[in-house]
Amino acid sequence: MAKQAQKHLEESPNTALAEWKATAERFEQRIRDAQLANPPTRDRVKGAIKRTGTGRCPAWIKRLSMDVVVRYGDDLADVFCEYPDDLIRLAPYELWIGHQPADRPDKVDPVFVLTQDAQWRDEWGTRWAHSAGGTGAHQMSFPIEDWSQLDDYIAHQLPKADAPGRFDPVLPDIKMYKGSKYLLGRIGLLLNERLNGIRGVQNVLTDLYTNETELRRLCDAIVEYDHGMIRQWAKLGADGLFLTEDWGMQTGLMISPVMWRRIFKPYYARMIDEAHSLGMDVMLHSCGNVMDIVGDFIDIGLDVLDPIQPTAMDITEVAKRFGGHISFLGAINAREMLSTFSPQQVKDMVRRTIDTLARPFGGSLIVSPDNVLTPDVPLANIRAMVEACHEG
Repeated sequence: MAKQAQKHLEESPNTALAEWKATAERFEQRIRDAQLANPPTRDRVKGAIKRTGTGRCPAWIKRLSMDVVVRYGDDLADVFCEYPDDLIRLAPYELWIGHQPADRPDKVDPVFVLTQDAQWRDEWGTRWAHSAGGTGAHQMSFPIEDWSQLDDYIAHQLPKADAPGRFDPVLPDIKMYKGSKYLLGRIGLLLNERLNGIRGVQNVLTDLYTNETELRRLCDAIVEYDHGMIRQWAKLGADGLFLTEDWGMQTGLMISPVMWRRIFKPYYARMIDEAHSLGMDVMLHSCGNVMDIVGDFIDIGLDVLDPIQPTAMDITEVAKRFGGHISFLGAINAREMLSTFSPQQVKDMVRRTIDTLARPFGGSLIVSPDNVLTPDVPLANIRAMVEACHEG
């Protein structure tokens, strides 16, 4: 499918791009209409977060790459219209692009750059690239190559949380769904991932030992922006925050738990406290195996941990150690199992996951893929997953 799409783009670039944009816009509009016609589900999500849920677990399945929307289009929209998600994640812009002011001269087209070979620079100064047939984006260059650039970066290049128009794309959804749907405001690439985008992964891992003072100054500046975003989402009426961050590899943390607790844990504690003081729940996304610090997240009041990847953390062990103390989001293996299982196997997997992480602990699971769904996942398996989630 990716090769066919690439050929179509090469033969008729303007036509192909226009068709994909139309597909994406129609997809979103159809789902909005279905959500509005669906009964309120805000309390169902709140019940899962507070571990007081009854009946079926809430579901958030619309966790999609642009490629899968372009591939399945109306057929995929049919699934989400029949079984609407129970929460609305509010994402004003793509993670890897960031806010684009109205007067930006080199505007980035999300549909194009996230489906084809492309490079662009985000609002933080990070240069990204996407490969046709791939998912997401990868970093190419960084705005702080040398620490001598730090003062100028903080003074002149750091984005502003209250930048005009930053939240404009989600205002219609907030107006439509407020009070009936659980509204989840996203703050993407929160701290560690943002450090990686500004300095590069290799440099950050070295800086932890050689330039902690400078690294902490940069952390302080990033977290000041994050606090601004928290306050902005509260003003808009978000029920909760979805903070995206990655700390885990498949086998454990990227850094030692001791170092994580000493340098990073206090930042997360402050952000969670502020969100709670403004009446919002907090969900934190961190891929990989983070078993060593789940207890720390519980200590600082995190409400929901995402995505609980079964290939990195055994969900039975997660339930045994942390069930009843925190709620979960995700846990449905998106890459290996959804891509290769039969529809019946997918349904069985969803049921086992709910029985393990939710039923013994007050329904403490928002069922979701543990990663973005990609075009290699058969449409029949996406439908099977959604149907199993809505069985009760």
